[in-house]
Amino acid sequence: MPSKSSARLAALTVAAVCSAASAVALTSPAHADSVRIHDIQGTTRISPYAGQKVTDVAGIVTGVRTYGSSKGFWIQDPNPDDNPATSEGIFVFTSSTPKAAVGDSVTVTGTVSEYVPGGASSGNQSVTEITKPTITTVSTGNTVPAPTVIDAKSVPALYTPAGDTAANGSINGLTLQPSTYALDYYESLEGMNVQVADARVVTATDPYSELWVTVKPHEHRTPRGGTLYGSYESQNTGRLQIQSLGATADFPKANVGDTLTGTTTGPLDFNQFGGYTLVAGQLGTLKSGGLQRETTQKQSRGELAVATYNVENLDPSDKTFDAHAAAIVNNLQSPDIVSLEEIQDNDGATDDGVVDASQTVNKLIDAIVTAGGPKYDWRSINPVNDQDGGEPGGNIRQVFLFNPERVSFVDRAGGDSTTAVGVTKVHGRAQLTVSPGRIDPANDAWKSSRKPLAGEFVFRGRTVFVIANHLNSKGGDQGLTSQYQPPTRSSETQRHAQATLVNAFVKSILDVQKNADVIALGDMNDFEFSGTAKILEGDGELWSAIKSLPKSERYTYDYQGNQQVLDQILISPSIRKSCGFEYDSVHVNSEFNDQISDHDPQVLRFRP
Repeated sequence: MPSKSSARLAALTVAAVCSAASAVALTSPAHADSVRIHDIQGTTRISPYAGQKVTDVAGIVTGVRTYGSSKGFWIQDPNPDDNPATSEGIFVFTSSTPKAAVGDSVTVTGTVSEYVPGGASSGNQSVTEITKPTITTVSTGNTVPAPTVIDAKSVPALYTPAGDTAANGSINGLTLQPSTYALDYYESLEGMNVQVADARVVTATDPYSELWVTVKPHEHRTPRGGTLYGSYESQNTGRLQIQSLGATADFPKANVGDTLTGTTTGPLDFNQFGGYTLVAGQLGTLKSGGLQRETTQKQSRGELAVATYNVENLDPSDKTFDAHAAAIVNNLQSPDIVSLEEIQDNDGATDDGVVDASQTVNKLIDAIVTAGGPKYDWRSINPVNDQDGGEPGGNIRQVFLFNPERVSFVDRAGGDSTTAVGVTKVHGRAQLTVSPGRIDPANDAWKSSRKPLAGEFVFRGRTVFVIANHLNSKGGDQGLTSQYQPPTRSSETQRHAQATLVNAFVKSILDVQKNADVIALGDMNDFEFSGTAKILEGDGELWSAIKSLPKSERYTYDYQGNQQVLDQILISPSIRKSCGFEYDSVHVNSEFNDQISDHDPQVLRFRP
């Protein structure tokens, strides 16, 4: 496995002996002689033999992993029991390159372990493994047990049972119901040889040679071939991650809407980066769906076009400036105002006290001119060093680009990294005390997070207030495949506090001038149906304009097979009700394997 993948793959399923803190400690039978794999797997997620030695466990080798720190092989009993809840497969962790080969009939003596990928604090489910093994090869060249077909008929419509309240919401101790719940179904196949056929790709190949498919072609399908995550109850049961047991050089470079034709077959694993994963010994053949990057409509003379674009940790050393410029000029049609998120300082992740980002921004502006776009001007405020989160040393911040031939920026001195912007009333109209300015930067809600950037613009004599945001990330939240159901979204606490401050600031503008044009936009790191969005919207001060699109088109990001909204443009009542606005989520990144950012830019056009 090439070195670029080793760091990620090293964090995949590893035996509990490597990290005692991640092991599940249980009381189990004293010793087990000649137990079968289905006895070890049991009818819950935790083996009844966890922590105990088992002897002469028989099986046929179905897959061998020789890379990363998760070296070992899977075995499967060719003589299954009649209980659909008990898996017939299991992973044998060898720590060094295993000598086993697919088709070997072996017996394994070792210790049953429950390992939690990512550690216990991740909330992930555990993987049942045999560790410290002694392996005896009985014969070679045997027929591998036929794969279990995973398809639309076999995967239940319900995603997961509710967790046991007596176990802090964990589903680990619940008896599996594989005909009722998708997570139980996948768990009942843990370690077994499985197969999908003619599966549509719903998340493009990533840098770690992973992609996601769906076995349910009609489940919340989006027009461009993905699968929509439209509510907390729409987890999408047909999603499955695909990796390969072969060389990453042979892994297909797939986009959303492509198809893995034929059959993809291999053991079903579980890892911390998405949960249940088919680790393919045999990959289907990639068939292109012909997906093309979108281009939005050009704004008319009287329309103001405002965009948000997360350029993913852009710094002067990156090779993506020309591609970002082309996207802004050609796909976004040179918006009048662009809120950029994740602009890094002039030396990127080097943590040496540098906070200025003029080289980063001007390099992008020059690339835009070269691409045929306008000579944008820009405004921003440098953060206090290492205080705004993101990549250490990078000092990411939001930046306003604006086309001075179409729109002007109102500069009012005094805005800096620690001074709070306010709102005053001048001649009956709202006005910012500083421009640009940051919203309440000393508030604890912004600790280790980006502070919103507020600016006052004028277009054709009309003032427009724009607030650029990059709210607290979702890092630390439990995944959809967590052992705790429903999963805990711990990052919401800070994000809700941030949303409260943004809404209050917008309200302070509207309290002074009811008909003010206000736009709050950026990477909100939360869904249009989330509590964060509801707080931002408040009592009508703002409205998330992506909700003007058909539900199937509401997405800006593609994560683990779920297309979802993270980037939003929220608008005040004057824009929503009287301006005939148009909204476009411009899909140029999230669905493609050669993306230059993991976010799709958003564009709003309206007449102030």
